[in-house]
Amino acid sequence: MSSLLDLSALTTLAERLVAAARKAGADAADAVAVRAISLSVQIRDRGVDESERSEGDDVGLRVLVGHRQAVVSTNDIAGGDVAALAERAVAMARAAPDDPYGGLADPERLAREFPQLDLVDPDLPTVDRLEDLARRAEAAALAVPGVSKSDGASASANVGGMVLVTSHGFQGNYLSSRHGVSMSAIAGEGTAMESDYDFTSALHAADLETPEEVGRKAAQRAVARLNPRKAATQKVLVVFDPRVAGSLVRHLTSAINGGAIARKTSFLSDKRGERLFAPGVRIIDDPLRPRGLSSRPFDAEGVAGERRALIDDGVLTTWLLDSATGRELGLPTTGHAQRGVSSTPSPGATNVHLEAGTMSPEALIAGIGRGFYVSDLIGMGVNILTGDYSRGAAGFWIENGERTYPVSEVTIAGHLTDLFRSLTAANDLAFRYGVNAPTVRVEGLTVAGH
Repeated sequence: MSSLLDLSALTTLAERLVAAARKAGADAADAVAVRAISLSVQIRDRGVDESERSEGDDVGLRVLVGHRQAVVSTNDIAGGDVAALAERAVAMARAAPDDPYGGLADPERLAREFPQLDLVDPDLPTVDRLEDLARRAEAAALAVPGVSKSDGASASANVGGMVLVTSHGFQGNYLSSRHGVSMSAIAGEGTAMESDYDFTSALHAADLETPEEVGRKAAQRAVARLNPRKAATQKVLVVFDPRVAGSLVRHLTSAINGGAIARKTSFLSDKRGERLFAPGVRIIDDPLRPRGLSSRPFDAEGVAGERRALIDDGVLTTWLLDSATGRELGLPTTGHAQRGVSSTPSPGATNVHLEAGTMSPEALIAGIGRGFYVSDLIGMGVNILTGDYSRGAAGFWIENGERTYPVSEVTIAGHLTDLFRSLTAANDLAFRYGVNAPTVRVEGLTVAGH
């Protein structure tokens, strides 16, 4: 395992590529090298359905000639002929269209210190260990009354690493690991079957929920969905379970992505500095959270990250920017560049969470005479250009402040502006995903059924 954690060979290759690019005539260049090692085991009906292992190293070179740029990539990590690769990249850049905003990050924005974020669990589990975790999750699910069969349990582990070297003096690397256990259970028989799932994911195996917890929750959710009803079309208060509430936060981060703002394809293009949520609401992006699922000590341009409030006291404070979109908008990068080996940088969020409110989930629901509790969302009917929102949904009907019978095959529709403005958060925030939110209640949605 120690050899897999050693990124020195990839760093040397990235350095050689940048030097070769400069020698070939590039005015500037950067190289990204990525390592990925993964293991997974899938169990179904108490037998091993699939077992996989993969390892790979890839490297990408971006070159700039004036304001023209090109990217080439390879998985030849031996670096047999870096000169030829660099020459091809430079030739491609010279033929590329002019990009007045492209270029490396401004030197003063580069990270000089790399915080220790505890991103790596050095103990990659064996296949036997993963098989045991998946079997335990499935056994726990099958033991729940009402569960008729398993739709599969899995356990996985992976380690990924990134190296970045630039021609203006930046060099950095980091590794992160990921462990996970999931279970999908089926309840009922024949045409009355219902399914649901649960999973746990963490950088360190010690932070995972037990497979028994995962299996039981998946099973209990599936059983709770049996004998669903449909709802008549009406406008009601809607409550989002924490596992789907984060989707509302994702719609916000998509709408404030610098690429969408620069292209004017976001309904929030002119809303920076305006109040979108109720006073007191805060949404935080934090790339430096220890053991965060999306943490990193620097972004894909080498820019230092920082914790920032995207929404502060209900007000939209910023866009998510890399250097290019920042230059186009006349703003500095916010350190949100992301990149693969075959692409130029583009902005994206890191660890994002909606801060918890003061009410319990029960208190949040208690005042609702008639409403809908959403536990599952289907489809991607959200238009970031207009803000129109429409998703297939399943969950439970709320009557007199209590969750009652299951509901399925309905659509919830409205506008994101109304959802944001009316959002109230409960106090049950837990950091389980890359984007996290507590239970939330919103107004302005129409539940469309029969």
